[in-house]
Amino acid sequence: MVDVAVIGVGQTRYGMFPERTLKDLFHEAAINALNDVDKGLDPAAVEEAFIGTLSTGGAQLGNFAPLMMEAAGMVGASARHIENACASSGFAMRDAVAAIASGRARIAVAGGIEKMSDLPREKNRLWLGISGDVEWERLAGTNFAGIYAMMARRHMHEYGTKKKHITMAAVKNRNNALANPKAQFRAPLEIDRAMKTPNLASPLSFSDACGITDGASMVILCRADMAKEFTDQPVLVVGSGGASNYVAIHDRKSMTTLEGTKRAVQQAYEMAGISADDIDFAEVHDCFAIAELLAYEDLGFCKKGTAGKYIESGATARDGKRPVNNSGGLIAKGHPIGSTGTGQIYEVVNQLRGRADTAERQLKNVRYGLTQNVGGSGAAVAVHILKAAA
Repeated sequence: MVDVAVIGVGQTRYGMFPERTLKDLFHEAAINALNDVDKGLDPAAVEEAFIGTLSTGGAQLGNFAPLMMEAAGMVGASARHIENACASSGFAMRDAVAAIASGRARIAVAGGIEKMSDLPREKNRLWLGISGDVEWERLAGTNFAGIYAMMARRHMHEYGTKKKHITMAAVKNRNNALANPKAQFRAPLEIDRAMKTPNLASPLSFSDACGITDGASMVILCRADMAKEFTDQPVLVVGSGGASNYVAIHDRKSMTTLEGTKRAVQQAYEMAGISADDIDFAEVHDCFAIAELLAYEDLGFCKKGTAGKYIESGATARDGKRPVNNSGGLIAKGHPIGSTGTGQIYEVVNQLRGRADTAERQLKNVRYGLTQNVGGSGAAVAVHILKAAA
């Protein structure tokens, strides 16, 4: 197996940009990533490309990846579209890592993009619904807010978790985003106010959910033994894991555990030769605030059933033992579905390089960073562990 390094990352600002096109957004992310390669990279040198998107609204379903590579100025690369719902670009990253690790490619790209502002809100809800079990969940009248609300209610019932514990994750992430110029929502939020926002799906309120987002991101990878040709600050991909699970939650053994996360992270820990105790910070998939609490447990950051106490301890705050979603997470940084996974990689790489865009949110003494990207309500999960090169 060949070791893999990240040599460049790029991301647009996340938000609602109805005036912009798919190609426009992806071009910006690509230029951002190419400019991040300190010593330069000929775009023609990219051999493999994996582009994640759900293609909300179906604006461009055929030849999606070649079109995006055209916008990136990387025509000629072997390019394909990766779709695994909200985990699309997490799996694009996994495929790019595998292409290099297998020896098939020396330089590869993982990217992601979503343009959700092209659809009215009700159409976005309909389009997102196809990521669930359409026959058994959607036709029964459920949606993702309702499904995550059931997870939250069950966690509260089994472990005594409080509504306040769940909302604390949302408040933390909203306030983390204040210092992130690429975040979608940059307004302070206090716990008392957050607890009083309108009900979404009990016990979840509007403050506990992510929004509709446009955005694009790109990661450029190469063989680790070549990395210093392109940058003085390569970041090693030391762990990669992926797994799936039942799409409908009624088929799962537990409503409070994402088995896909547990399987994927175990693969990543074994590949990296480390354990959860070694992870210094993480970007996890908080599409709803309860998802972050479940991630704490499934990733091994705390024992099962103790996520409420864990967040209450301050461990996951920016100045805590293990900061989680320092970028603002999906709730505040934004969740442009196909871009989320590689957007998480963008954040972790910049933190490991000491290049956070504001000094306020640069984490200190970080060595290992982890990303968890979830598709749907846990049907697909990709986990990556990155480490700053010596």
